[in-house]
Parts: sequence; C-alpha cells; structure tokens
Amino acid sequence: MKLIDYSVHEFVKELDSASPAPGGGSASAFATAMGMGLSRMIGHLTIPKKKFKALEDNIQSSFIRVHESFKEKQRRALELLDEDTEAFNGIMRAFKMPKDTDEAKQKRKKAIEKATYRAIDVPFEIATLSHEALKDMYILVKHGNKNAISDIGVSALLLYAGLEGALLNVKINLSGLTDDAYVKTTSETTKKLLKEGNELKNNILEDVHNAIG
Repeated sequence: MKLIDYSVHEFVKELDSASPAPGGGSASAFATAMGMGLSRMIGHLTIPKKKFKALEDNIQSSFIRVHESFKEKQRRALELLDEDTEAFNGIMRAFKMPKDTDEAKQKRKKAIEKATYRAIDVPFEIATLSHEALKDMYILVKHGNKNAISDIGVSALLLYAGLEGALLNVKINLSGLTDDAYVKTTSETTKKLLKEGNELKNNILEDVHNAIG
C-alpha cells in the first residue's frame, strides 16, 4: 500500500513509529502538497466571482495559469511522498549488501552511491516544486479572494516548510558522497533555494499580515 493511499491518521501514525521511513522527506512532500492544495482552494474561491471576472483578461489568464500549475505540482508532490521513502529504503538495502570479498565491497559501494544520488534527487525536486510555487503566489495575494487571505499565508508557510525540510534531507545525504564537484554545486544551489524561498515566504506573509491588519 502506498503512503498516498493512507488516511491522514494512518500517515501520522506511520511517522510516529520506530521506523526511520517515512521520515522528514516524505513529511516535507506532504507539506508541499498541502500548500498546493490551499493555494488551489484560494483559486476555487476566486475564479467564479464577479470581481475576478471584471479584471483585465491578462490578469485572469495569469491567475488561472498559476491555479492550473499548482494542480500538476500537487500531483507530483504526492508522488514524491512515496518516492522519498523508496529512495531511503534503497540506501538501506544497499548498506545490507554483502561485503565479504573485494568484488562484493565494490559492488556494495557503487550501489550505496547510486542510491544516495537518488535520495538527493527526490527531496531536491520537492524543494524545487515549493520554490516555484512560492514565486507564483504573489498573484494570489494581490487578486485572490480576500476572505481567504489568511489561507494564503498558511499555504506559504507549508510550501516553505516543504522546501527547507526537503533541503535538510539533501544536505545530510550530500555528506555521504565523494564527488567534490557535485557536492559543491549542489550545496551552492541548496543555499540559493533556501535564501530565495525564505525571502519569498517572508514577503508573502508580510503582505498577508498587512492585508489582515
């Protein structure tokens, strides 16, 4: 049974166990998916309204484009919820491989390395989805249904939680690689995403707090 098929109660209970997976990566994917869901809710509460239909056509088109893009991002985030746990389990399987001969040790080493790259790629994609969504949220703040303005703030918080949580998983897995060039490049990109994501989140929240008063 896939994690996305669990009830909320079942998923939380799975996190609340001695098993290391699902862990922070899958939880980050879920936070990202919830952030997308809230952003989509704001769109549903905005697009049918007369006030929205009175906006210029280009603004309506941009808003609807963002609304639809969140649907695809949410779908992918939910897939990544399971993929992150699968990636972690892949590392665990690789570590359990035999190492009784030099050939077996080499095979095990390569398997661990391959699994580690996968365990970096998955949370990195989660973070990227969150970052892209945060960049698109300004139009929701400006033209979204004002009765849902607090939900925009919660969406931004969830998306950023997904972003930073996922990047924590990227960073911890980078420590297991010996490819210095890859580690350096990925570390620099991680710092950039963290900085930009935090700034985007803070700007959205400032606008939300100002709008609420």
